[in-house]
Amino acid sequence: MSDESTAGEPKRGRRNLVLEVIEDLRTQIASGTYKPGGRLPPESQLTEQFKVSRTVVREAIAGLRADGLVEPRQGAGVFILEPAADVAKPFQIVDWDRISAIIEMLELRAAVETEAAALAAARRSPLQEDAVMDACAELRRLAASGNGTTEADLAFHLAIADATNNPRFREFLEVMGVGAIPRAAMRAEITDGVSPDYIAMLCKEHDQIADAICRTDPDGAREAMRDHLKRSQQRYRDLARQRPQSHHTS
Repeated sequence: MSDESTAGEPKRGRRNLVLEVIEDLRTQIASGTYKPGGRLPPESQLTEQFKVSRTVVREAIAGLRADGLVEPRQGAGVFILEPAADVAKPFQIVDWDRISAIIEMLELRAAVETEAAALAAARRSPLQEDAVMDACAELRRLAASGNGTTEADLAFHLAIADATNNPRFREFLEVMGVGAIPRAAMRAEITDGVSPDYIAMLCKEHDQIADAICRTDPDGAREAMRDHLKRSQQRYRDLARQRPQSHHTS
């Protein structure tokens, strides 16, 4: 088969063939068929194995190289690289024992979610409005029964993010993960003292946000969300002053 020949290739686009070869080789590398430090078979063998042209094989190898999986070495072949060390994702290297770190996250949320609430009030569909109200009702129900509310709290904020009709707002909260609801991340000894009055106050704040969204009141929704997150910051500042000095780290 010549370098540019496609006579033996199935009638599929070359781009699709390249992706298929990449995926197959990626799977074999992940499974250990080709181990770090070892070499891929030569081009001639790969063209025969996959029934594609040398051009397709070369493009596939270029794709694997771009992903950091292989390294072509002049005159020696294509070598498998050691897997790259996992890099911590944003917001996953936060020291949740530091209340100052939680306040930092709340400040960031305030910068994003106040506008999300305003956009939700202006853009939400009837179904999205129902989702916001249902999440708010579930939060109240769990609070009234004395059950944990952290998951329902996050669901409420995600419903608002969805109601913006801009998927980046949901992505932001999902990347934050547990950081979106700080009391879910803190040590039990810190959060064991959360009182029913505290949860009731949170429910009231969420009700105010939801009501403004349902009234199609962007300014009111923005202010209600800002007030909620500002109050949360203040509650954690108050908690920081109450904690034993030994817990404070910087």
